[in-house]
Amino acid sequence: MSGLPILSLITFLPLLGAVLIAVLPSGDPNLIRRTALGTALATWVLSLILLVAFARTQAGFQFTEAADWIPSFGIQYKLGVDGLSVLMVVLTTTLSWISILASFGPIKFRVKEYMISFLVLEVGMIGVFVALDLFLFYIFWELVLVPMYLIIGIWGGANRIYATMKFVLYTLVGSLLMLVAILATAFTYQAATGSWAGAFDYEKLQAFAAAGSFGQNFQLLAFLALFLAFAIKVPMFPFHTWLPDAHTEAPTAGSVILAGVLLKLGAYGLIRFAVPLYPYAAHTFAWPIIVLSVIAIVYGAIVSIVQPDLKRLIAYSSVSHMGFVTLGIFVFTATALQGAILQMINHGLITGGLFLLVGVVYERTHDRSIAKMGGLSATMPIWSTVFGFFILASAGLPGLSGFVGEFLVFVGSFVYAPGIVVASIIVMVLVATYLLWMFQRVAFGPVSDFLAGLGDHVTDMSRVEFATLAPLAALIVVFGLFPSLILDFLNGPVQHFLVAAGSAVGG
Repeated sequence: MSGLPILSLITFLPLLGAVLIAVLPSGDPNLIRRTALGTALATWVLSLILLVAFARTQAGFQFTEAADWIPSFGIQYKLGVDGLSVLMVVLTTTLSWISILASFGPIKFRVKEYMISFLVLEVGMIGVFVALDLFLFYIFWELVLVPMYLIIGIWGGANRIYATMKFVLYTLVGSLLMLVAILATAFTYQAATGSWAGAFDYEKLQAFAAAGSFGQNFQLLAFLALFLAFAIKVPMFPFHTWLPDAHTEAPTAGSVILAGVLLKLGAYGLIRFAVPLYPYAAHTFAWPIIVLSVIAIVYGAIVSIVQPDLKRLIAYSSVSHMGFVTLGIFVFTATALQGAILQMINHGLITGGLFLLVGVVYERTHDRSIAKMGGLSATMPIWSTVFGFFILASAGLPGLSGFVGEFLVFVGSFVYAPGIVVASIIVMVLVATYLLWMFQRVAFGPVSDFLAGLGDHVTDMSRVEFATLAPLAALIVVFGLFPSLILDFLNGPVQHFLVAAGSAVGG
C-alpha cells in the first residue's frame, strides 16, 4: 500500500458516489439505492483493508498524507490514523452501509436527495477521524452538520423542524467556540515561533504543548471552549437536551448514525485534541467533568425508567452510557481510557442495533409507545429474540461487548475515585431495571388491543432487516469474548494520551 492515498480514497469515495447518484435519473429509486449501498460497501471494504494493513505495534500516525492548502497561514491537507482513529473509521463505514441498507424500505420519497445526504454525511464523519490539521478537522466537523440537518428536517417525524433547529443551534454554538479555540491556538503558536508553518498541524501543536509553551491561563480558556463544543456533541449533562428530540424525530437510519457515530465525535475530540493540547486545563477541570459524568450516568438511567416512547428511552440511555466514556477519559488511567474507547465502539454497535429494531416495529405500527406494544413475542418472535439479545448487551451481560468497556472503566477509575465508582456500579441496577422492564412490557404478556387491531400488518422481520442486524450481533459477541481484538490497537494511542496529559503535572 506504499504510495497509495488510502485515507483520501476512504474519505472521498462516498462523495464520488454522491456525485454519481446526482446524475442518475430520479425515476429509478432502486438504482439510486443500489448505487448508494455499493458505494458504502466499497468504502467499508477499503476501511477493512486499512485495518488489516495497520501496524498495531508501530507508534505514531500511519498512512499520513500531507499537502499545502493555504500555505500563507500554515494550513495543510493532512491526514493520518493511529489505533484509535482507524477503529473509529471502520465503525463509521460499517454503520454507514448498514444504515443505507436499512433505509431501502422506509425512505420512499426524495430517495436521491436522501442517499446523497447520507453519503456526504459519511465523508464528514470519516474526515473528522483522519484529519491531522485543526482547520481541516473543523471543516469536516461542520460538514457533518448539514446533511444531518437535512436528514432529520426532511425525512423526520411530525416535530422534525423543532428537533432539527434545536440540534443545529446547540451544535452551532459548540462549533463557534471550537473555531475560536483553534484560531487562538494557531495565533499563539505563530506568535511564539514567528512562523505560520505548523500553526494548525496537530503533531507540531502537540509537541509545542508538551514543551509547556501554552500558558496556563490560555490553556484554561482554550480548553473550556473546546470542551464545551465536544461536550455538546457527546452529549454531556447538562448539554444533552437536544438528543432525545433529535432521536425521536430522526428516521431510523439517522438515529443509528447519530448514536453510533456522531456522539463519538465529541469523545474523540476530547481524547485527540482537548486533553493533549491543553493538559494543565484538563487536570484543572477534571473533577468537575467527572462529577458531570456521574450525574449523566445516574440521570440518564433514572429518566429512562419513566420514558413512554421506545426511542426516547434509548436516547436517554445513551446519555447514561456515554457518561462512562467521559468518566474513563478524565481519570487519566490506561485501563479506564481503554474502557472508555471500547465503550464508544460497543455503544455504537449496541445502540445502533436497538434503533434499527425500534424502526422495524415502527414501520409496521407507526407508533413507538411502550404501552401499546404488549405481546410482540407472539406476533414477531424473531424480532423479540433479537431485541432481547441487544437489550442484554446494553444492560452489560458478561460475555457480550457491553460488559467489557464499563468494567474496564470501573477498574481504571477505582484508584482515582472509589466513591464515584461505587455509585456508578449501583446505577447498573437501574440500567437493568429500565431495560428489562421495557422488554417485558413490549415483548411479553397478552397481545395488546392496539396490535390486535393491526391484524396481519404486524409481521416478523424481513431478510433485509435481519441482514442489517446480524453483523452487529456477531461483533457484539466477538468483542465480548475477545476484547483484545480492539484493545491491541489502543496501546499506542493510550500511552500517547497519558504522556501528553502527564505533561501538565510534570510527568
